[in-house]
Amino acid sequence: MKFILENGNIKISASTFGGELNSLISKKDNTEYLWNGDEKYWKYHSPILFPIVGKVLNNKYRAEGNEYELPQHGLARTREFTMIEKDDSHIVFELLWSEDTLKIYPYKFSLRLTYELLENGIKVGYTVKNLDDKEIYFSIGGHPAFMCPLFKDEKFEDYYFEFNKKENTSIMELDTDKGYFTGKTKKFLNNSNIINLNLELFKYDALVFSNLTSNLITLKSNKNNKELTMDFTGFPYLALWTKPTGAPFICIEPWYGHADYDNFNGELKDKPGIEKLAINEEFNAEYKLFIN
Repeated sequence: MKFILENGNIKISASTFGGELNSLISKKDNTEYLWNGDEKYWKYHSPILFPIVGKVLNNKYRAEGNEYELPQHGLARTREFTMIEKDDSHIVFELLWSEDTLKIYPYKFSLRLTYELLENGIKVGYTVKNLDDKEIYFSIGGHPAFMCPLFKDEKFEDYYFEFNKKENTSIMELDTDKGYFTGKTKKFLNNSNIINLNLELFKYDALVFSNLTSNLITLKSNKNNKELTMDFTGFPYLALWTKPTGAPFICIEPWYGHADYDNFNGELKDKPGIEKLAINEEFNAEYKLFIN
């Protein structure tokens, strides 16, 4: 089921399927900023990544002494959530553990997604609560995709990213064929805050940063004055992705956690970047999107 929220400037649509944000429209000129989910390219809009981000080695992992299987980005993005709270400015979806989820993820949890309208944007909140009688382990992340280009007379290459601080940073190296990290890094930005977009950037898959000093990233165009900014304060990883074969969208992905290293053979609790929750403890994170 889909729900619509709007104020004077912003209109959003969100669905109980996957708890996913489906639309983000500026009412000033009726511009849609979120990717439309065209299955020709990519059927999602803004999926939630839980309880893993990326891939575990051979889609299998070990927890509590047993082996389990999870597809890329986990179980939440294809589950039906329940709408548990709604008013004029916010809506909350919840996914609860079940006997079905325990077969592939051996922990009892509550996962809540909150979408709250801001004056010129939206706040996306994640809350994970441990409902088990033991510690639980997880990763979580966002995967929102944005129209790029926004207009038919533009090209993908007309767009660029701008960080709010100059960066001297590397990206985490991915094994392109397998989708796992090698443990190596590649130098990427040298005292710069600009990333000019082109498909060559993504020929080895996503650009994944783990040591940014910035907390804001803005998608801009050389052909129009529209801007979309993400505030990803607190997230230890940020990924940028589109299909290297070409697709009219770009993803900005704030993560807690990441795909396995290609030589990782430990338990989930030992996975680099993993989050841990004690009994009855809550994890909270949020990112914000602003339209200018």
